[in-house]
Amino acid sequence: MTARALSAPAPLLSAPWRDRQGDFSPFKLAVLAGLCLPALWLAWLAATHSLGPRPYTEAIHQTGLWAIRILLLSLLVTPLRQMLRQPRVMLVRRMVGVAAMAYALAHLFLYVTDMGFNLGKVVSEIALRFYLTIGFIALAGLVALGVTSTDGWVKRMGGRRWQLLHRAVYGIAILALVHFVLQTKLDVTEAMLTAGLFLWLMGYRLLAPQGAAPSLWRQALLVPLAAAGTALLEAGWYGIGTGAPFWPVLMANLDVEFGLRPALWVGIVSAGMLAVGAFGRWRQARQPKRRARAGARRPEVA
Repeated sequence: MTARALSAPAPLLSAPWRDRQGDFSPFKLAVLAGLCLPALWLAWLAATHSLGPRPYTEAIHQTGLWAIRILLLSLLVTPLRQMLRQPRVMLVRRMVGVAAMAYALAHLFLYVTDMGFNLGKVVSEIALRFYLTIGFIALAGLVALGVTSTDGWVKRMGGRRWQLLHRAVYGIAILALVHFVLQTKLDVTEAMLTAGLFLWLMGYRLLAPQGAAPSLWRQALLVPLAAAGTALLEAGWYGIGTGAPFWPVLMANLDVEFGLRPALWVGIVSAGMLAVGAFGRWRQARQPKRRARAGARRPEVA
């Protein structure tokens, strides 16, 4: 979420499937539908009593998981726009960020519901349990970013201050990931995979020049770095949390007998993003040739 994406005026209550000129956007509608699918699927599971023996616990877990996933997707919008050279990708960044906030609020609401709406107990649990405390701080930060995501708030705060506030999303994501890791306790496979993808997103930003995608060799360098960082995180966590020896856990990331570990998955995804970057550069290189061919086919006007 940057001020550049919000520079053009937009109607105050524009439908989410319309672009900034008020025209219907199939792209925005498709993204909106995709963002709603997890909620619809969860509602279907609840309606058909398919959430298991502890439905509230499962629903709380799923909404929190999707909040983090969608938050990472919101951080992926800028890299995709830069790598694909497609400015219209930025049209959905606000929508994706607000969706992450909505799932996080649903996560809290379901927790309060599971507590029988005993707000005193809810506040006590949040205050006394560290992982709940940092989760609530992350939620409060998401709400602050969601509320101030409109063009009106950009004008009130000024682009520079607004942009500074919305850079807090990186800290919010870290808090959300720590909350995720702590509440999963022993099996942190999915949490480490998510943390590794966040490492890639941050590494991309460190390597990218201002307003552009990093070179392909830098993106290639990011593949092993993100994978290695994920492996180190996992080994460090197991070492601190369970006392497991660091080196065997680290080397276990190379053992594929029982499936791929998070580090290898992060490496695969990072390699996929490298392919996206290569495609974007190839596509950009072809554009002048297309224009030249189109100009050659255009008949001369006497």
